[in-house]
Amino acid sequence: MREIIRTASGGGLLLVGIMLIASTLRAPITAVAPMLGMIRDSSGISAAEAGFLTTLPLLAFAAISPFAAIVARQYGMERPLFGALLAIAAGIVLRSTGPVWALFLGTAILGAGIAVANVLLPSLLKRDFPTRVAGLTGAYALTTGLVQAVASTVAIPLAQLPGSSWHLALASTLIFPAAALMAWIPQLRLHSAPAKEDASAPERGRIWHSPLAWQVTGFLGLTSLVFYIVIGWLPAILVEAGYPAATAGSLHGLLQLATAVPGLVLGAAVRRTKDQRALAIGVSLATTVSLLGLWQLPALATLWVTLFGLAEGAAFVLGLAFISLRVSNSHQAAALSGMAQCLGYSLAAAGPPLAGLAHDAAGGWSFALGLCIVATLLMAAFGSLAGRAATI
Repeated sequence: MREIIRTASGGGLLLVGIMLIASTLRAPITAVAPMLGMIRDSSGISAAEAGFLTTLPLLAFAAISPFAAIVARQYGMERPLFGALLAIAAGIVLRSTGPVWALFLGTAILGAGIAVANVLLPSLLKRDFPTRVAGLTGAYALTTGLVQAVASTVAIPLAQLPGSSWHLALASTLIFPAAALMAWIPQLRLHSAPAKEDASAPERGRIWHSPLAWQVTGFLGLTSLVFYIVIGWLPAILVEAGYPAATAGSLHGLLQLATAVPGLVLGAAVRRTKDQRALAIGVSLATTVSLLGLWQLPALATLWVTLFGLAEGAAFVLGLAFISLRVSNSHQAAALSGMAQCLGYSLAAAGPPLAGLAHDAAGGWSFALGLCIVATLLMAAFGSLAGRAATI
């Protein structure tokens, strides 16, 4: 049945659904950061609670990711993805209702939904588009980056409209999961269980013992760590360097927009190469250079922020592509995705608070930026291993 419909439609409806799911993966989270001051002023939450609010989705990612592959083995991928979209939509509605408890609970629920979608999308691409994994990974990374940039850019203007508030601005992100749900409904008719060889693959219980799986996890985890530290603290870093708050906010938006650009070109580059070690090392070292520049020559912050966004966006595309390219079947892809995202987001969740503690202890951002630079060098090392033309 799946093949008949895909043959008739050229897979177009499925691709539309995938891209619309991709639009929900970051926008509901990144739209919060520009409005944290407004949220604190109206709700009375403390700075620590506001920091926890931004970290809560990452904790949900880490907690839920390992179970997404188990759910997919039991129910296939179409229905769990639909359920993930429902959770994202429900979380957005709940957190926009007003009470502080709803703000936190809604954020946790949408984070759980995003975690499931994060894990299953690479597996879905491996199953349904095995010869187009790299290009489609780049396309959905591009979609994710563009939508998150738009959501962050329009958040404050929406919240400042006459009669509006941050509640309405947060609720506006509901448009993304709502559209994805409508596009995904036809896929529910194509419900399919994993292939028999996937369900009985001996690698299923050994993914956590595979050196290559740990190398992919290390690369993606360190990429996430550095990204979420910088995305969380960049405005503060720039203000401390002498930039006005408005300029710092604009550069924060520029960074998110730059992360979308590699999705335009990197997919094709990955597709043409069986070995991606040079690409992985290159984007890691480009991240190193951007952080060094931000630390030592902040007057050129526009250059360094753009370079950081491009390099980190490329690293995310590569990390996601590795999940599909380094495995033999869609079941392995789901298991590796769950492992990489569980550990990666656990590391990423710890990053922003630890960077804040490092700032307070050192009295500036030099120490925290130095640690990020060390992390990018480790990224290069893991990338040189994860990028080999090998499979688990």
